[in-house]
Amino acid sequence: MADEELGWFAGRIPDGWFTGPVAITSDRDEIIVTGMLREPDVGDAADATRREAEYSRIESFRESSRTKRMEIAAAAERHYERKVSWSARCGDTHLLFTHLAAPAMTRLRMPERRVLDTLIDAGVARSRSEALQWCVKLVGRHEDEWLSELRRALEDVESVRDRGPASDA
Repeated sequence: MADEELGWFAGRIPDGWFTGPVAITSDRDEIIVTGMLREPDVGDAADATRREAEYSRIESFRESSRTKRMEIAAAAERHYERKVSWSARCGDTHLLFTHLAAPAMTRLRMPERRVLDTLIDAGVARSRSEALQWCVKLVGRHEDEWLSELRRALEDVESVRDRGPASDA
C-alpha cells in the first residue's frame, strides 16, 4: 500500500516543492506526507542561527503551500478514507503540521493505573491519557529495533496472506 500511496502523492504534488520524493508514513487512521526542503544558505553561521533559518524555511513553505496541500489532502482523504497530515524536513529540523490525535481506549488494572498516577503525581503528565501517551512514546523510543523487526514480520505475513486462496465469502 505504501508504494501506491507514494505514487498517488507524487503525481499530485507540484514539482519544485521538495528536493526529492516524499516519505509516506501511514496507519489505519492517518497518512503523513513528509517532504525535504532545500536548506537555506547561512554560510558558517552558528547552530542556533542554522536551526532558526531551517524552521523559518519550513514555516514559509507551510504558509505558502497551505491551499494546495489542503486540496491534495481532501482528494486523498476521499480516496484512502483516512486523514492526511503533512510535515517537512529542512536540514536537521523536522516540523509536523496539524495532525490526528486518535483516541485509544483501554482497560487497566490497578498496577497499570498506579504507573500512570505516579507519572501524574511526579508532574510528568497532567492526566492518565497524557501519561499513557508518554509511556507509549518511551517504549517506541527504546524498543525501536524490536518494533521495526515486528513490522517487517507483519509485512511478510501480509504478503503470504495475499498469495493465499481467494475467499468466496
